[in-house]
Amino acid sequence: MAEILFFHLQSRPLEQVLPTILDRALARGQKVVVEVSSQERLSAVDDHLWTYADESFLPHVTAMEADAARNPIVLTTQAHNPNAAQVRICADGVRIPDALQDYERVVLIFDGDHPEALDAARADWKMVKASGHAASYWQQDEAGRWEKKA
Repeated sequence: MAEILFFHLQSRPLEQVLPTILDRALARGQKVVVEVSSQERLSAVDDHLWTYADESFLPHVTAMEADAARNPIVLTTQAHNPNAAQVRICADGVRIPDALQDYERVVLIFDGDHPEALDAARADWKMVKASGHAASYWQQDEAGRWEKKA
């Protein structure tokens, strides 16, 4: 069964936390697919991952590129798994996928400042718990550090 992690953003935006999550998955030897809700958001995340730090590099492509299947990180707006990733990151309003069995880990990153995002995350939490998957809930503190809340 997949491990499901809920990350509640409060003090830092997705662009600041995503590179760390991706780095950790790559360090574990895992492929990652990141799904966002729109082409505009995908373009912004793609641009950010190329420039977020001078000393780091996150090898990635978008799902539209011909070599997506061979890349460790693929960005998409679709509910597919183009690189046979073990980790799926759902961000920017994307919900937990139905195909949880296809992943070792699913990460839902949601914005705590948006009531709709909170409601959707709560609904996904209930669904995940009812289906018997291991789930954990992490919330940012004032300094941006993650604290496990459940």
